[in-house]
Amino acid sequence: MTHPTATLTPRICPNCDGFATAAITTGSRDRHGHLPTLTANCPACQGQGTVPARRVREAARA
Repeated sequence: MTHPTATLTPRICPNCDGFATAAITTGSRDRHGHLPTLTANCPACQGQGTVPARRVREAARA
């Protein structure tokens, strides 16, 4: 008897709560008046916002 296989969907990254990339202002303006920004990615999910789902193990039945 075969068991149905469940597809594992990715879950939201617990470190960044799905907001994987942040824009950080440098605080100064360039000669055109623009405010330069730097982007920083979440180190846990590498800017994806999701992490692979974990497979739930069933407990041994006695």
